[in-house]
Amino acid sequence: MQNINIDRTLYTTKPDSVNRSKKEMDIYDVLDKLDISYFRLDHDQTPSIEFCYEVEKLLEIEICKNLFLCNSQKTSFYLLMMPGSKKFRTKDLSRQINSSRLSFAEAEEMEKYLNIEPGSVSVLGLVNDENKAVQLLIDKEVMQREYIGCHPCVNTSSLKIKTSDLLTKFLPYTGHAPILVEL
Repeated sequence: MQNINIDRTLYTTKPDSVNRSKKEMDIYDVLDKLDISYFRLDHDQTPSIEFCYEVEKLLEIEICKNLFLCNSQKTSFYLLMMPGSKKFRTKDLSRQINSSRLSFAEAEEMEKYLNIEPGSVSVLGLVNDENKAVQLLIDKEVMQREYIGCHPCVNTSSLKIKTSDLLTKFLPYTGHAPILVEL
């Protein structure tokens, strides 16, 4: 396994803004505004699945797999949250949401709607979707967990947030109502 740089300290406050992007700091400001507590782990960009497992172990959670998808016409966009260990089968999901065949959306669309780059996709990016162009899809299994793990719109930190805070505080703030799916 390659040399991994992880600050093993679990922080409960936002980082100093030095060397941090505005979009990351904006996420911490929203979480603070909504009184959403979190645990934060800082690390190098997540280069491998082994690295992700180490982050999960330190946060004591399974980080959600977040997929940014679109229909074949590229007229509907979806953010899918699912357990990281589950396999994604586009046919199963397409049928559940009555959509034409789904595929991964382009990086430009991800940046346009969520202000996120590939590798940093996160439910927290919905704060940037002011026009509600992205439909949130959540696997039922994610809803049953006490905590979710996600990035603060950059993949050099990982957060552990209560699922109930996501559902009752964050999503109402962004105006996104999730559709529950079963994968």
